[in-house]
Amino acid sequence: MGKIHVMDELLSNKIAAGEVVERCMNVVKELVENSIDAESTEIKIEVKDAGTTMIKVTDNGIGMDKDDAVMCFGLHATSKIKTVDDLFNIETLGFRGEALASISSVSEVTLKTSNGKVGTEVIVIGGKIEEVKESDLRQGTTITVKNLFFNTPARLKHLKSYYTELANITDYVNKISLTHPEIKFSLISDGNTLLNTDGSNNLLKNIKFIYGVDIAKRMVPISGENEDYTISGFVSKPEVHRSNKNGMVTLVNNRVVRNVELNRIINEAYHSYKPDNRYPITVINIEVDPTLVDVNIHPTKMDVKFSKFEELCELVRNSILDAIKDINLIPIVEAKEKVYPKPEQYELNLNISEEEPKYEKEEYKNPYESEQQELFINDELDNTIITKEAKEEEVNLQTDKMPYMEVVGQVLATYIICRNETGMYVMDQHAAKERVNYEIVREKMSNRDNKSMDLLVPITIEFSNDEYIILKENLSMLTDMGFNIEEFGINSIIIKSHPIWLQSSIWVHNGELETVIKELIDMVIKREKNFDLDRFYDHISATVACKMSVKANTILTMEEMEEIVKDLRKCKNPFNCPHGRPTVIYYSKEELEKLFKRSGF
Repeated sequence: MGKIHVMDELLSNKIAAGEVVERCMNVVKELVENSIDAESTEIKIEVKDAGTTMIKVTDNGIGMDKDDAVMCFGLHATSKIKTVDDLFNIETLGFRGEALASISSVSEVTLKTSNGKVGTEVIVIGGKIEEVKESDLRQGTTITVKNLFFNTPARLKHLKSYYTELANITDYVNKISLTHPEIKFSLISDGNTLLNTDGSNNLLKNIKFIYGVDIAKRMVPISGENEDYTISGFVSKPEVHRSNKNGMVTLVNNRVVRNVELNRIINEAYHSYKPDNRYPITVINIEVDPTLVDVNIHPTKMDVKFSKFEELCELVRNSILDAIKDINLIPIVEAKEKVYPKPEQYELNLNISEEEPKYEKEEYKNPYESEQQELFINDELDNTIITKEAKEEEVNLQTDKMPYMEVVGQVLATYIICRNETGMYVMDQHAAKERVNYEIVREKMSNRDNKSMDLLVPITIEFSNDEYIILKENLSMLTDMGFNIEEFGINSIIIKSHPIWLQSSIWVHNGELETVIKELIDMVIKREKNFDLDRFYDHISATVACKMSVKANTILTMEEMEEIVKDLRKCKNPFNCPHGRPTVIYYSKEELEKLFKRSGF
């Protein structure tokens, strides 16, 4: 007798459930996506014990008749694709027909649905249909999932903590609400409302519901298109960033997806505007012909592959840069009253929305409309003048992005204090000078003419055998910079000349040229897998600029401070040092008066 046999349907469904339903969030995701595909305008998600006890999703979609209500629990039962060609032109969120079969095989499911003509209730336990009966005629569908993983205790045991599972559910609902601002979403956990959008089709308003008013005020709209892709959405100003990538939301044809490479490109667009180990908040929707994208990589349908990916990356990068490069990026210091929570608020809970201010539709205004320009930091400062001399300088520096400011003095031998008629500026002297030097060095490297300077004493450097192999493979990068390098014995090189632009580095005057060259070569050897030559030159320029710049705790003359301020205002990006730290922050007159209790009280 043969050893091979066909598994029964219940066993195969449990195995499939391991891919589709890994945690409580996956159940919420599959049910909500079905509701969206059913043309719902209102979707209510209720969970108990982070979804382990109960998950209930109610919508007002088109509903199903009795036959479809029963058939939808079958494996690979779907209304969304019929032929192989449909697989390459997917326009719905769901299409595999695995979700309900997988969910019902590891839980107790009650389905109530109506298409307005007939109401049906189906009860399924452990993948087996227990009862089918008539139900009420309320338009839409309600699916209740109870006792998740009751028949697979090993999987239930390995679920994360209550708060981790609930956080994952909340994160997904937040993201899907950004995908469909035209749908009213509500998320309720153990009777507490965690999210409640209004379905007004205002993406910025949904950002406010999720991240708060302060973040929404600091979001910038982006748009762009090429022959294949159209992108739209909002990205945060560089001053708004987080320690993780959770705030980076990428959508493809209104589907929440994840693509590590695309996230890297988005983060790199902020290069030199923020620290590299911090990440922006972004909501970017990519519209593309379904035939150019593959979402059928994993049963969760969150991983995605693109055709013409390089063109997409270029579009995303340029669109973000276009959005942030021409706005005033000086962080503003806001005076805020400290609010002490009530005693009951010290309890650990996730009910964060009850105290949130409620906005009526007629009261909410888009901060990008003209009457709301105060939401942008210092937009009114570009034409500021103080004296006749300042006015004349403004005429000569009409392209400056940073407003005119008069140097007043220095604090702690580190910060330059400036002023104009609208408020006070505090400038980090090292960060400011670093930005000036970075742009000078970077310009020289961009327009390099391969001119070299001979060393009086050639430098010999020895490497391990693996490092030497990598260096030999990439030796042309160093010669292109202007280095004259030759092999010298076993696993060694001799450097006879270096590019002229290195001569301007303060390292040279400190006798540290050999250290400089070794660090540059180390960058070549330890370059990232996704190596980008421009980023490499950026890194070198930033490193050189840092060493060239005046340090903190250095007393400067008034003339030296004025020179730094003047040079900074001529920079292409005067708002951040090449490592992303702010060069200057701003205290408006109004905020200073608030701090000193002179107004608004």
